[in-house]
Amino acid sequence: MTPFSDDPGAELRELFFETAQELLQHLNEDALKIEKAPRDREIVRSLRRTIHTLKGDSAAAGFQELSELAHLLEDALAIETFSEHVSLAELGFMAADSFAAMLSAYRQQTPLPDTSLLRRRVQQLTSGAPAETEKTVKKPASTGPQVVWTEYEKVSAQEAQAQGKNLFHIVAQIDPHCTMPIAARQLLVNALSSTAQVLGARPEPGSPPQGQAIELLIATSESETVVAAKCHIPTVISKTQCFPVALAAASSSQPEVASARESTKEQSQAEPEEPKAEALNANRRAPSVETVLRVDAERIDTVLNLVGELIIGKSMLQQTVQEYTRRFPKDSLRSRFQDAMAFQSRVLNDLQRSVMKIRMVPVEQLFRRFPRIVRDAAQRCNKRVELVFSGQNTDLDKSLLDAIAEPLTHIVRNAVCHGLESAEERTRAGKPATGRIRLDACHQANQLIVEVSDDGSGIDLRKIKAKAIANGVVAADEAERMSTAELLDLIFRPGFSTADEITEISGRGVGLDVVRSVLHRLKGTVEQETHPGKGTKFRLKLPLTLAIIKALLFRIEQRLYAIPLNTVAEIARARECDLHHVDTWEVLQLRGQVLPLMRLGQRPTGDLDRNQDKIFVLVINFSGRKLGLIVDALDGEEELVLKALDDQTVATDLVTGASILGDGRVVLIMNLAAVVDRFLGPRSEDAAVETYLPQAQPVAGAGARSEFR
Repeated sequence: MTPFSDDPGAELRELFFETAQELLQHLNEDALKIEKAPRDREIVRSLRRTIHTLKGDSAAAGFQELSELAHLLEDALAIETFSEHVSLAELGFMAADSFAAMLSAYRQQTPLPDTSLLRRRVQQLTSGAPAETEKTVKKPASTGPQVVWTEYEKVSAQEAQAQGKNLFHIVAQIDPHCTMPIAARQLLVNALSSTAQVLGARPEPGSPPQGQAIELLIATSESETVVAAKCHIPTVISKTQCFPVALAAASSSQPEVASARESTKEQSQAEPEEPKAEALNANRRAPSVETVLRVDAERIDTVLNLVGELIIGKSMLQQTVQEYTRRFPKDSLRSRFQDAMAFQSRVLNDLQRSVMKIRMVPVEQLFRRFPRIVRDAAQRCNKRVELVFSGQNTDLDKSLLDAIAEPLTHIVRNAVCHGLESAEERTRAGKPATGRIRLDACHQANQLIVEVSDDGSGIDLRKIKAKAIANGVVAADEAERMSTAELLDLIFRPGFSTADEITEISGRGVGLDVVRSVLHRLKGTVEQETHPGKGTKFRLKLPLTLAIIKALLFRIEQRLYAIPLNTVAEIARARECDLHHVDTWEVLQLRGQVLPLMRLGQRPTGDLDRNQDKIFVLVINFSGRKLGLIVDALDGEEELVLKALDDQTVATDLVTGASILGDGRVVLIMNLAAVVDRFLGPRSEDAAVETYLPQAQPVAGAGARSEFR
């Protein structure tokens, strides 16, 4: 969304697309509630209010087809009795899917989808109603005036009634000989202002009278007689009708308003319920919409990028101050420079945290979509599933939240289709018939941890081994030597699946492959653990943001690289003579455990003294296993602002980005996931990754750029 658009309606449409997604989420949530409580009239009213809002917003944005369809559904939901042959929950889900497809078509400017099935279901909803019984009584025809008041007017009416005031619906006829019919409404309001509060008016202010009638919704402490007398204005109002108004029986904070002649009959057939004080207070405490701003994410990214440039500038300034201190250690300006730098650093850190917090959103925004996904998958698999959440208020960068939606969906669907047993199998195993899936989120250091666990049968390692051998993924003798972690790692291979048959939602072997590739791209990892008969857990680890990271700098053959600090479990010192070979691996015995090593540079050759040639080993935690990365020297820790690199700059997946240090040096951010995959894949005795790693060299000038070879 650009700041200035040639199309004045473009910004309104973009805003509508954003708010419409929230409305569709509410629609799905209400449909799920109706499925569990089909007789709850309040949920139906909530569903209708959501559709009413969608109808109005789509009309304002110029999407008439969507507005008309929503209007049709809204009218159908206003009827008191429905056909027993139509499930309101199924209708709600169908409406949400149809509206989503229409929104997608509007946004992509493609032909609208066919909505005839939804229209037929809406017609069935209203046409096959059962005969009148004690439980389902038809709404009597109203003999009073019919006016649709707004939600705001309804809430105002409820508050007035809660304060003990009388509500009246006034119908005033304008005198045919009145010379000022347009001013008649204002004259009538002025006459009532001393004794009543006008809550609503038809026609609305600024609109010409429709015919010769004016209708008002008022709240007053006076009687009907006094109100009628006040409405009598000679030569302006010729006739006045005053109808007492009551609130329709509801527990909602936004009730429907009906005339007393209509509502008296309805309330005699339904249990009346007084307006709840809590609901009124909740309305008064609701935050004003004026305090909420919708800002395009690109604008926040621009500010965040500028903050990153300021951090680079701070680092450059610190380098200069340190050089000045070394040259002039006794200069009195040295301490003033240091104080100014310390103050700038504090302010800049606060600014960085504030901007980062703007991008943070609760994980709940992602979790809310899964009840519908689980419900649909469970129905297709004929299983009973319960979904449980925890940690919904955990914050995460919005860009990461959107990126992990697809991999998390694959894992959740796999848990329903493959992880959980059928109700009969669970009963035979002594488990509850309803399976349980948990979604948990929490912060751990500067990472987000998202766990998806189920209480199903667990992953059958023997089945994985047999499938891997049958598909030629591994040889039989190699499969026998594989550990549990290595066998579980096979499920992330492209095209690998243990499903016995292919269905429309599983069995093609493309789900978990997507999970790992997306997590690697986001500089995250995915781990899994399983217990036969008890269930499986997938653990996703992600950085809180992709913009700024704490990194460990090191050198390999005099080249400077960095990796995220949170991936380093420990740093060990060793000598070349401490390293051994097992098959094609270099290994190091560290505290009684064998640690596989990755060497990105060349092995020492010639007559070097292996007893004196010391090296550093970075112990990396990756996907539940530990690996060692051999480096020549350490350059310390640094807060780095990541800069993306396109394919023309670096044609390798072993580097995920770059950063500029305060002295102008360029450091490359190593893609650990790709490096580990390269080492775990087939390789020869003398294989090394060194030839794939680019080298960055600074170019003179303030705006340092990088050259790669």
